[in-house]
Amino acid sequence: MDEKTYKLIGEDYPGNRAEDVKNPGLLWMTGYLFIVSFLGLFSLVPLRKVMVMDYKLTYPSGTATAMLINSFHTNAGAELARQEVSCLGKYLSISFFWSCFKWFFSGIGDSCGFDKFPSLGLTLFKNTFYFDFSPIYVGCGLICPHIVSCSFLLGAIISWGFLWPFISQRAGDWYPADLGTNDFRGLYGYKVFIGISLSLGDGLYNLIKITAISIKEMCKIIISQKDLPILEEVLDNKSSKSLLEGKKRDRVFLKDRIPFWFAASGYVGLAAISTATIPIMFPPLRWYLVIWSYIIVPALAFCNSYGAGLTDMSMATIYGKMGLFTFASLVGSNGGVLAGLAAAAVMTSIVATAADLMQDFKTGYLTLSSAKSMFVSQLIGTAMGCVIAPLTFWLYWSAFDIGSPEGPYQAPFAVATRQLAILAIQGFSELPKHCLAFCLVFFAAALLINFLRDVAPKKVSQFIPIPIAMALTFYIGASFAVDMFVGTVVLFVWERLNRKGAEDYAPAVASGLICGDGIWSIPSAVLSIFRINPPICMYFVPS
Repeated sequence: MDEKTYKLIGEDYPGNRAEDVKNPGLLWMTGYLFIVSFLGLFSLVPLRKVMVMDYKLTYPSGTATAMLINSFHTNAGAELARQEVSCLGKYLSISFFWSCFKWFFSGIGDSCGFDKFPSLGLTLFKNTFYFDFSPIYVGCGLICPHIVSCSFLLGAIISWGFLWPFISQRAGDWYPADLGTNDFRGLYGYKVFIGISLSLGDGLYNLIKITAISIKEMCKIIISQKDLPILEEVLDNKSSKSLLEGKKRDRVFLKDRIPFWFAASGYVGLAAISTATIPIMFPPLRWYLVIWSYIIVPALAFCNSYGAGLTDMSMATIYGKMGLFTFASLVGSNGGVLAGLAAAAVMTSIVATAADLMQDFKTGYLTLSSAKSMFVSQLIGTAMGCVIAPLTFWLYWSAFDIGSPEGPYQAPFAVATRQLAILAIQGFSELPKHCLAFCLVFFAAALLINFLRDVAPKKVSQFIPIPIAMALTFYIGASFAVDMFVGTVVLFVWERLNRKGAEDYAPAVASGLICGDGIWSIPSAVLSIFRINPPICMYFVPS
């Protein structure tokens, strides 16, 4: 939104108006965050049982965190628990020191190091097919169901193996050939909008299905005048330790209920305050558009939380771009850029915090923590973030030349996002040729695939891919899919050789890999702050 980005794009750039500028300010940014950041926490609270217990979504990072927490509170006499803790600690250390070792070869920029290792050859590397030695995604492959990792790889093959090369060959016909890599009028537009269509189709199908099942169950309660059971299945083998532990987790998770009326009234109340204040901050974003965004965004929050539960990746910024494009096109040339950017920030915040809360609920479920305590803690943490985040940003904004093309903090996505808003005021007609047709086809394909998963026998449906997992690779690239597939292949072989060992130790190994890589991000950030760069740039060229 700031003046510097406006000038970088060009004052004479079509659609780039000086009126659509709002420079950062500590007070208005803090107030803005307090207005919008809490809405996501209330949007999906009523669906926590569905996401965590009924769908049994993995939330790999949440599961890894729970595994790490539980490792500090195991019974001293439990031999298996001691071995699991030892296994977690070992692989956490391996992951941490491996990430440290990789740092020395990563150089300056994003083209060096093991993260850009053409392990499958330079030809496939150009299409992002390579193993980048990432412990966190190998760990996700170990902890996620096989079908999720295979869906990732299938999506990568369809998009980066066939679809994007096919569309790239039409450059100059379907879209101008001289566009930048982040220009939505080119290949980037296909990647973002087709990926969104596939994930929306999957998420909306499951949201409608959950709503229909809930209404059906409520009708049964009204007719029979009986309480809704906590679990749908009957657990008759009470001697099984795992079943007893599962029942205990269910009981603790559901004991501290967060009433539906509380979540609904909190969301409506905050939305009302936001509807009254956001148009004051951003006049082009009218009050009725703010209301429409709050009506739409819970469905998007569900889609994102569902996808994050399967894949451990949040697409909040992608949904934000979709909101930006929609609202900027609705407002038009008279303030559409500023309105679209403001709406995108609102939607991104709500969608992201909803997914984070659901992941924390998964951690709380596995650690026998009170759901109310988790919710209150999230409220406190969000309030702290509303103060700390603007202060941190303002520190950098005041001390460095943020956004300068020659500086260390270039903020390239600021220019790309403003250009998307400028593009959006022309409407969907500015998208590249056949983009909307592709979007409709993939949206329909997601609905059809989900329908087949529901109607097919279990022995068949377990091999049908998950559209939302496929959608993520359309945008982020194939390397993540390769990493996760390596993890799932390791798990598959381990299960064939020693199923009991895999059941006991695979979650500990996966958690160690995920946590170790995550912990390394702290010293890595400190080194970056002090401008200590890696001493070596390792890269590869044809011989």
